Amino acid sequence: MKIKFNKTIILFFVISYCSAQTIIPIETKDFAMVFKTDNQNRLWNIYFGKKLSDISDYKDIDGQYYFPSSNAGMYNAAYTPSGTWNLSEPALQVKHFDGNLSTELHFVNVNTEVNNEETITKITLTDPVYKLKVVLNYKVWSNLNVVEQWTDITNNEDGAIELNKYASANLYFTNKDFYLTHFQGEYLKEMQPVEEKLTQGLKTIESKLGTRAMLLGTPNFIVSFENHQSEDEGLVLLGQLAWSGNYKIDFEIDSYKNLRLIAGINPYESNYYLKKDETFKTPSLIYSISNKGTGLASRQLQSWAKKYRVLNGEGDRLTLLNNWEATYFDFNETKLSKLIKDTKDLGLDLFLLDDGWFGNKYPRNNDDAGLGDWEENRKKLPNGLGYLVKEAKKSKVKFGIWIEPEMANPESELFKNHPDWIIKQPERPEKLYRNQMVLDVTNPEVQDFIYDVVDNLFTQNPEIAFIKWDCNAVIYNAYSAYQQQKGIPQTHLYVDYVLGLYKVLERIREKYPKVPMMLCSGGGGRADYEFLKYFTEFWPSDDTDPIERIFIQWNYSYFFPAITMDCHVTNWGNQPIKLKVDVASMGKLGFDVDVSHMNEKDLEFTKTAIKNYNRFKNMVLHGEQYRLSSPYKNPFASLMYVHNNQSLAIMFNYLSSNRFMERMTKRPIKLKGLDANKKYSVKEINLYPGVKSTLNELIVYSGDFLMTVGVNPEVDTKRTSVILLIEEVN
Repeated sequence: MKIKFNKTIILFFVISYCSAQTIIPIETKDFAMVFKTDNQNRLWNIYFGKKLSDISDYKDIDGQYYFPSSNAGMYNAAYTPSGTWNLSEPALQVKHFDGNLSTELHFVNVNTEVNNEETITKITLTDPVYKLKVVLNYKVWSNLNVVEQWTDITNNEDGAIELNKYASANLYFTNKDFYLTHFQGEYLKEMQPVEEKLTQGLKTIESKLGTRAMLLGTPNFIVSFENHQSEDEGLVLLGQLAWSGNYKIDFEIDSYKNLRLIAGINPYESNYYLKKDETFKTPSLIYSISNKGTGLASRQLQSWAKKYRVLNGEGDRLTLLNNWEATYFDFNETKLSKLIKDTKDLGLDLFLLDDGWFGNKYPRNNDDAGLGDWEENRKKLPNGLGYLVKEAKKSKVKFGIWIEPEMANPESELFKNHPDWIIKQPERPEKLYRNQMVLDVTNPEVQDFIYDVVDNLFTQNPEIAFIKWDCNAVIYNAYSAYQQQKGIPQTHLYVDYVLGLYKVLERIREKYPKVPMMLCSGGGGRADYEFLKYFTEFWPSDDTDPIERIFIQWNYSYFFPAITMDCHVTNWGNQPIKLKVDVASMGKLGFDVDVSHMNEKDLEFTKTAIKNYNRFKNMVLHGEQYRLSSPYKNPFASLMYVHNNQSLAIMFNYLSSNRFMERMTKRPIKLKGLDANKKYSVKEINLYPGVKSTLNELIVYSGDFLMTVGVNPEVDTKRTSVILLIEEVN
């Protein structure tokens, strides 16, 4: 092992004995994953569970289990290869330079570095016959029980090799029973949970959509051990593959009823060739581990995301007014100037100009044309975007803009001038989705074009303060003219598209590091922790009906902090404005409304609610989140955010069902996260004009009372939404 002396502290958490055996624990504050070599130097995963107080005890773990795998192969390999004596689902499939399909991996060394709050362990494995190197990487944030895991595969062979499967992670669990919660969906019905008990065989969640890859399902999952998923009890692993393209996650129960979990890029039509001395880095599998249910697991992951991953995760977010539902494509400078003034009048931070502002030869008056021609439409905006930026400045609000730079309509100058920039099979009929096609982002010229779209906007209007980045088409007829011309295999397209997009985003962030940008994809088709290195937030769904959003936002909250979720008040749904605003206030608040259509009381309520939101939004964006009452188990939903010093909390309560005799909270809801020894007042806010609270606000409660007995928000058909402010009383 080589020891490098630098600013990091180098540690080797390795137990070696009997010369032929090495024990490698990967530890967090509370948990450990342990690997062990055998007498042939293969590496096995022998333990996942509670951290042991004495590190030397790990050497005795495997002797307590009897799971021989001679009939099925390498059940618990640290990274399962294929083609030799393994018959299980592999993590790695390689065609070597000479055409051989067999791979064996032996342990070489391990190196662990501690740098501030991060510990990175690198385990090196090599094939004893071929010069193939695999490095398993484990980055640990110990206090948060969060692990980020990925794999580096290096070709040192005498010629190119072909990667047919190249997983990011290969985990193994020996608990008795396993329950998987994964999240299915469709457009307008994203992030719908499905829980099932895993039985012997293979369960796979995957995507083959190319772009917008998370529309029909997501790479987010929850594994509950021994029992069904619970908010506050039980051992759970809550994970996500941080990759913005096709993914594949295998959950395999082997013949001993143990769980093998293999996650990575979907190998579907994605065989990847590595030249000699090239290294392929897989995306990361990120997971949070908790022995107190999904509540603690998600708080750990949310804290990690805000501090270590999301762009400006510990900063602020801008409230906004979007013109989309007020105007759609039908607008001019006069209409937009009025909406900019409305933005200020409501008390919001930013006006966002949505789709339809561009295209001249092929004007963007609907979604049939213009996409790709990023110049101001001279008929709608004769004075250009600069005029609107100045109007926003005069009104003392900021200005943001919508773009969809990865796409083009066939009716566009871009499409006519650069047909080779479009992903499409040359001998097949074109297949459109929303009248558009996907640009070939594997092409460096296309990367430059997309970068220039953003750069030109900022260069010409440096006061633009927000970007909404949309992506509405999936990849049909996958074929890259650029890769064909360069002799790059077509099976690189799905992977290189995503890597090319990351390159563009890196360039944008290098020049414009702080401008907020929203991920949009007709909804939650693009929400992952690799994208969120470059974006400050994402759009969960085009379905903004408040009842549906209660469920959608609830499910996203397992994996993402509120600061990343854009929640807008729109015309969707027949519910009152109060419910709409209150539901949108459990994330980053925005509006898609025409203020001129609001009645006097709705407008008065909205202005007051925005003022209230600005007072409590720090708790929502940065507090600890506690889910109190699930809308899947009750006719109402309740959750709260608690300030770090436990002196202040905000509690959201919503009626989510209209079934007869279930349209009220009949029992108190127990709060969480408070200090049992502190005293608190409970006050209802966001009351509609002329309405008085039914709660007795003179009562002072102990934190112990609120967490043991609880408080009844008295939600019913007349009070479909109740927001309670909980403040410490000195």
